[in-house]
Amino acid sequence: MSKLPIIFAPGMMCDARLFEKQAATLRAERPVAVADFSRDDTIAALARRLLEDAPSRFYLAGLSMGGIVAFDAWRQAPDRIAGLALLNTTPFADSPARHDARMSQMQRVREGQLKPVIMEELKPNYLAEPHKDDKALLNDIYAMAERLGPDVFIAQTRAVMGRADSTQTLATINCPTLIIAGKDDEVCPPELHEIMHQGISGSSYHAFSECGHLSTMEAPDEVTKLLQTHLNEIEKS
Repeated sequence: MSKLPIIFAPGMMCDARLFEKQAATLRAERPVAVADFSRDDTIAALARRLLEDAPSRFYLAGLSMGGIVAFDAWRQAPDRIAGLALLNTTPFADSPARHDARMSQMQRVREGQLKPVIMEELKPNYLAEPHKDDKALLNDIYAMAERLGPDVFIAQTRAVMGRADSTQTLATINCPTLIIAGKDDEVCPPELHEIMHQGISGSSYHAFSECGHLSTMEAPDEVTKLLQTHLNEIEKS
């Protein structure tokens, strides 16, 4: 079997830098691409564009919102996805409580407060305790959001607010699936990943200590090794 292309699907207000360490390693052995989530405001449309830009068959790795898009891509074109990695994500629809918070955030961003919204959400909620004061990491994360800008923040917020519940999709996933969680992830905690692991037959599950919502940046080497191993197993089968 030839080397599978891998497409990375980034989280909200993230770009290729979210997967920089993984891509640097994997690019030496296979085609690597990062989906563009800057042009649509529904999860279904984001998934359609990902599929339009993708090769005929590929491995899909999605983190957070990227995992939500991965569920929709699976519903739209399961025969094209040779393997999945679901990182720091959720199969559930958005909650009414989150809707209220998101509406407030969108209003603040319209008023020019993108940086406070990102940084106030980021530091207390996104990162594990050992990384909360990592200035280089914080700067990298804000730089991604700043590049994408307020309009993308509003479009992506609308997309995650309107997402479908994917819990019924879990049982339909029959490709090799890797599930990765951070034990300190407060946004998508480990129990959500355990539900996905139980729902997706034959999936493998790993949870990292001292890791929050951004596993590819907080535990980059560990995530890279898992992806390499998973891809190699698929290609040998």
